[in-house]
Amino acid sequence: MTDRILPGQGPGTAGPGPDGAGFTYHGAEPELIVVARAEARLRLGAEGVRSASGADTSALSMFLADEQIALEPLFGRAERPARAPQASPREALVDLSLYYRVRGGTERAEELTTRLAALPEIETAYVKPGAVPASLTGRDEEAVERLKEGTPETPNFKGRQGYLNSAPEGVDASWARLRPGGRGEGVTVIDVEGAWQLGHEDLADRLAGIVVGTPVQDLAWRNHGTAVLGVIGGDQDEKGITGIVPEAVTAAASFQGIGTAAAIHAAAERLSAGDIVLVALHRPGPRFDFRDRDDQAGYIPLEWWPDDFAAIRHATARGILVVAAGGNGAESLDDALYERRPDGFPEGWRNPFNPSNRSSGAVLVGAGAPPPGTHGRDHGPDRSRLAFSNYGARLDAQGWGRETTTTGGFWDRPGDLQGGTEEIAWYTDAFSGTSAASPIVAGALASLQGMLKALGQPPMSPERARAILRSTGAPQQDAPGRPASQRIGNRPDIKAAVARLLPSTVGTGQAERYWDELLPYPRELPPRLRLFVAGAWRNLNNPAPELRRAVHTAFAAGRPDVRVWFSDDEVVGLVVAG
Repeated sequence: MTDRILPGQGPGTAGPGPDGAGFTYHGAEPELIVVARAEARLRLGAEGVRSASGADTSALSMFLADEQIALEPLFGRAERPARAPQASPREALVDLSLYYRVRGGTERAEELTTRLAALPEIETAYVKPGAVPASLTGRDEEAVERLKEGTPETPNFKGRQGYLNSAPEGVDASWARLRPGGRGEGVTVIDVEGAWQLGHEDLADRLAGIVVGTPVQDLAWRNHGTAVLGVIGGDQDEKGITGIVPEAVTAAASFQGIGTAAAIHAAAERLSAGDIVLVALHRPGPRFDFRDRDDQAGYIPLEWWPDDFAAIRHATARGILVVAAGGNGAESLDDALYERRPDGFPEGWRNPFNPSNRSSGAVLVGAGAPPPGTHGRDHGPDRSRLAFSNYGARLDAQGWGRETTTTGGFWDRPGDLQGGTEEIAWYTDAFSGTSAASPIVAGALASLQGMLKALGQPPMSPERARAILRSTGAPQQDAPGRPASQRIGNRPDIKAAVARLLPSTVGTGQAERYWDELLPYPRELPPRLRLFVAGAWRNLNNPAPELRRAVHTAFAAGRPDVRVWFSDDEVVGLVVAG
């Protein structure tokens, strides 16, 4: 276990806003969760609470009536535990039918936990702080100055989306789009959070809408959800931005009214193996006694709470990938603090951040710095941990935690990149936090799943997806005071992951024709030298000037002797004879 390391000074060390100041999101209510004893076999019906095992539930019924509160099954009215064929005995699933949510009594939640836990049918009860988006919300004066008053015809902002570019700058989404399935065809991603602007002009093509819950009526929440969806599934056209997987189906699930665990479970129930649930939320942890803070210090991933862990574990056991924000609390998740079981947690709870314990199976994402100079700013060395990002052995991968260009406004204001009076045409350059990093990783995984599906291969399991993210990609870099040993993981590289998932043999042949592509299309692609070899065009990205001249000269002489080695449609070796 390691100690928590506080942020330092300089690039990449600022908190949610200038000098660490910030604002938090409002409207997220605490949740009072009850865990029943398995032997009680509680059931709820029109007649109230009863026990399928014949236990006396009169004391519980009287308590609920006297306190004017009600229990509702957190995961629906299943009469028996949900089962997943993929779960091994070591990874035995929690019985979801034991979890209940309390309706009413919010102002007395802490008092009610103790009294509920004393009842014979109840194992324990605990209060969860409200979950909020894991994005940075401080006022950025430079961004505010860029707000646009009118709504002109939307320009093309794709040149600002460096996270789409070739590795190590981006995740190689531009390369993936040229491969069958690489745009996310056949994959569905559901975003679990609070609200979205579903009418946005750049989210029209493949957006399926809200599948569960009621959106939070708050502009900051709406801007956040819109930004997340844009990173993943922004339309591929000549205006605005383009998502990493514009052909993936995206949908939304709000936790308002049902709680985060129920929303995660309900979203997963609508998906098939290989699809993705994204959870770009975090909540106050034990560092500061679970208190809300504007600076988000001490905020941690949702899986630390037993009911959220159970929901995620059931989803991943069904083969659904869950991608979750690692949180903006500047915490070492390896700290011994997280080994201490809170009083209200079940006795069988074990710290999910400790790799020695049972895992939820989710991909946990940290926030890394974008390349210095992105949008004219410097947040530290590329891929170094941003100071607000949580870190530790549990983190699987990182995405851009600053300067993420996407749909939506800036915090609770119009877009800083494009604002105006029409919310459906807002864009931002300032989406930040592990909330910005998580959809980048989710998009990369959706691209990989689409390519596997297009080739008739089985999708990655959650375990396989985490292993691929850890074994490929652009590695984390050191920064002053934030060494790579404070793990947030690699930045995904779709191309490298494909090579690991689908190893191919190397072929060779003589080039018959060539095409020197000086101005590529789409424009975000690198310049390519294309050579027709063995019946197909093969691509060499960013050819060296001397190599380009040698190929030109060979073909101009009329008797070219250009030997090419290739893997799939990529040139891996080239020799010009003579």
